[in-house]
Amino acid sequence: MINADPQELAKFGELAHRWWDADSEFKPLHQINPLRLNWIDGLSPLAGQTVLDVGCGGGILADSMARKGAHVLGIDLSTKPLRVAQLHAMEAGTENIEYREVAVEALAEERPASFDTVTCMEMLEHVPDPASVVRACAVLAKPGAWVFFSTLNRNAKAFALAIVGAEYLLKMLPAGTHEYARFLKPAELSQFARDAGLEVHQLRGLHYNPLTQRYSLGGNTDVNYLMACRKPLLA
Repeated sequence: MINADPQELAKFGELAHRWWDADSEFKPLHQINPLRLNWIDGLSPLAGQTVLDVGCGGGILADSMARKGAHVLGIDLSTKPLRVAQLHAMEAGTENIEYREVAVEALAEERPASFDTVTCMEMLEHVPDPASVVRACAVLAKPGAWVFFSTLNRNAKAFALAIVGAEYLLKMLPAGTHEYARFLKPAELSQFARDAGLEVHQLRGLHYNPLTQRYSLGGNTDVNYLMACRKPLLA
């Protein structure tokens, strides 16, 4: 069984042609990308690295990491966004980037311990078994490699802001983008990471100010958050 929800794949596939429109439904991804890119690059300098972006979609993060000098493989199970990502890379002349339609679990069997950095951003809340994704990311990482995740906390505040506020009131995202039951508490994701043999090094909250319409990183992880993990070096 592939660890994917067909409805989720179809949902993002239908919007694929708008992925690189910075004023489309993907505007929040374009707005937060410099923040998450700089955070990743600050902990694990990307230049010259071999990097895997899991659940890459249309390639916003993958493309920016390649432009930092990394050799990037972006993977996803939604065909249309991958085609958009490939087309954008060709049109933009982005070098050192490749895209594949493959499950992260299958890639883990094929290429264990192959990547200096692994990213899995805004994906875990869209799959049936997020722990399986975390385990596969850990397998794919080289000893000493960094592994980065981002997702949404599961609590009343996250429901109010990420679903009611962002999807229905502010209409920053299409209604139905997120399913509250799939949100993950930081303690749950931390346990998934530790069970996969990763060390949790840093948690950062992603905050949105509706007055300035700007995002920032901070210490409050009540709604959106990012987690930096590291695979221990071999003894």
